[in-house]
Amino acid sequence: MATYLVLADLQLIDLLKKDDENAFSEIYNRYADSLAGFASSKFFDMEDGRDIIHDVFVKLWQERTQLKVDRDLKAYLFKLTRDRIVDKIRKNITRREYAAMVDLLTVSYEETIEQKIAAKEIAQSIETSLDELSPRVKEIYLLSREENLSIAEIADKLQLSEQTVKNQLSTALKHLRASLAMISTAALLLWLS
Repeated sequence: MATYLVLADLQLIDLLKKDDENAFSEIYNRYADSLAGFASSKFFDMEDGRDIIHDVFVKLWQERTQLKVDRDLKAYLFKLTRDRIVDKIRKNITRREYAAMVDLLTVSYEETIEQKIAAKEIAQSIETSLDELSPRVKEIYLLSREENLSIAEIADKLQLSEQTVKNQLSTALKHLRASLAMISTAALLLWLS
């Protein structure tokens, strides 16, 4: 393994394409910590950052034979990480803690005008999307996400079956995800920077 320490990144990629696990380990050792630091800085929970890095390296291994890295491995890995961060935020933006993250970020540092516009665009998109839901679906979503009621508690409160609540909540989340997918990538990237 000591010989792998002296290899250039592109040499490691060539070995990785040939299923060399030691080359993969060396790439991991070189870049995992800095990627984890970058990813973790974008989330409340350090576990989210670790999950992102895990996904990046799993993808690197799974797609090793098709890799098209001809210049800068570090830049390639950071781009993969950034893409995973954007995906995770898009998936989780409807969760309460990520909405709170937007609020925390607006208080914790001086925002640029572009970042304020991006945050406002995201918040408006969520609000508009919620208003497009039927009143019952919106009510179930708000009970779940804002009042943190369980499915059983919502079913009891609204005199519905738990399956109905699950279905309505699923409908709401699917609609919100589809709506949020329309947010410009530029707005998300501005907010991330």
